[in-house]
Amino acid sequence: MSSPAARGDGGARPLDDLLLYRLSRLLSVAGGMVIRLCEGRFGITRREWRLIATLASRGELGSSQLAEHAQLDRARTSKAVSSLVGKQLVSRTQAGSDRRHVALRLTPAGLAVYEALFPLVSQINEQLLAVLGADREQAFDAMMAELQARAEQMVAQAALPKADRRRGKG
Repeated sequence: MSSPAARGDGGARPLDDLLLYRLSRLLSVAGGMVIRLCEGRFGITRREWRLIATLASRGELGSSQLAEHAQLDRARTSKAVSSLVGKQLVSRTQAGSDRRHVALRLTPAGLAVYEALFPLVSQINEQLLAVLGADREQAFDAMMAELQARAEQMVAQAALPKADRRRGKG
């Protein structure tokens, strides 16, 4: 990513210079390998994998907690949880007398998927980061933490309209 002054263009930035676009492209390429593993070998979606990994690392969670930890909206989380329950990878039990609150946990089959898939996903990540070397990997990790913290700060301070994909359609 070069500065506008270095490019001599007065400030116009091509799409390829934007951080979020570059991260999206990286995720599309490298994440595609994870998607193929999830779907081809384990019969789950990327979103289902995220929920399985979250439950494996955090233990039993309520549906809202799971959505928050996985950084997914509740509707998509609910749909993915229903799919995982149908595949017998996650169990859903009533938490107390309130029917709206459920406890979600991995079944033994869900834990087996996690234990088989996590090392494969870790290996993809390790191979990707290996190009940096140890020192640059540590620096990159610190920078990623700073970027994450800044993004969270920006979201907390932003006065943005609610997403509405139907808006503008006639």
